[in-house]
Amino acid sequence: MKNWARCFMLISTLGLLGSGCSSDDNNEPTADVPMNYEPCSNGMAGQYPCNGYDLLATKSLSFFSAQSANDIWGWEDPDTGKEYALLGLDNGTAFIDISDTENLVYVGKLPTATEPSLWRDIKVYQNHAFIVSEAAGHGMQVFDLTNLREASEQPKVFEADVLYTGFGNAHNVVINEETGMAYAVGTARNDEYAGGAHFIDISEPKNPKGVGGYADNGYSHDAQVVTYSGPDVDYQGREIFIGANESQVVIVDVTDKNASFEISTVLYPNIAYTHQGWFTDDQRFFILGDELDEQNLGFKSRTLIFDFNDLDNPELYDTYLGPTDAIDHNGYVNGNEYFLSNYTAGLRVLDITNIENQNLVESGYFDTYPNNDNAAFDGVWSNYPYFQSGKVLVSDMSSGLFVIQKSN
Repeated sequence: MKNWARCFMLISTLGLLGSGCSSDDNNEPTADVPMNYEPCSNGMAGQYPCNGYDLLATKSLSFFSAQSANDIWGWEDPDTGKEYALLGLDNGTAFIDISDTENLVYVGKLPTATEPSLWRDIKVYQNHAFIVSEAAGHGMQVFDLTNLREASEQPKVFEADVLYTGFGNAHNVVINEETGMAYAVGTARNDEYAGGAHFIDISEPKNPKGVGGYADNGYSHDAQVVTYSGPDVDYQGREIFIGANESQVVIVDVTDKNASFEISTVLYPNIAYTHQGWFTDDQRFFILGDELDEQNLGFKSRTLIFDFNDLDNPELYDTYLGPTDAIDHNGYVNGNEYFLSNYTAGLRVLDITNIENQNLVESGYFDTYPNNDNAAFDGVWSNYPYFQSGKVLVSDMSSGLFVIQKSN
């Protein structure tokens, strides 16, 4: 039996969602085949199926001495203008200077705080990376990204500037940059917040302080937290937590860290595993993915759109079914586009300009996993579409880092 199959059995048995499994028999990462610019022409960019997105560069897992990749985020140095990929790996976090896509520079790695894990998550605030993992006892690493400017030896092995230990393992960390608050979610189900949100004041990044938490709705797998500016006048200016809590979406007012309260919960037909979602820029609609509905219920890649015009009475507004059987994972909104990490179907980009008219259209894609589009846990884990240059970062669980950009 292949190692990937053994890993998949472990996922199915233990409920280890969103995991990464190497797809080769020896559990070795794919060979590093450096690749620079490949335009998307006649539906292909080199060996990769595409529509409207060119390949700028790749770096495989072997380059980072890792067995699997997971989350990804980005950072643009405000002083130098350099762009960096922050790539989550099973054994740490890699920092790659992608400014010159013909010559990607692997600056270094921050090793995992305790042990390797298939899960790692990264966010950025005030030029610091905040990193959590499902690794036991990992806590939250705080890393000053300006350290990357001074890395004379490359790749360099970095150390965290701070290790916050107010929790052990965590599936994800969410940051509201307007308030300087971090929210660690998916922690141990038997901790003081039942796997719900831990509130951490990171307004001084190197001095994180726990300031409470929220447990009333149980385990939160993922979340988004915003200072609300949407259409519901009752909550204007409030800090609102939207949690993907396995079997429901929860909307919580977390403005007062000592008196957070549930606003509403959201259900929808055919719930398999409520995984992750993101607001449209106007905070009217919330776009959600269910991670197991394709595999368990036979849907095409299903994306759910909720109308949050009234936070007390949210409702399912529309359902988009993609063209493949692949499982949807992390998705992010940037303007009128929704960037959906779609595992074996790669990165899919949806035009949400007419979301109010229930008209979502796939405008492009880049498939890092050309083998198939099956409902399986491999391929694209996450993406980062927020660089001013238009570069998009993509993390592939078994192939590593991809840098792509919309075709001219």
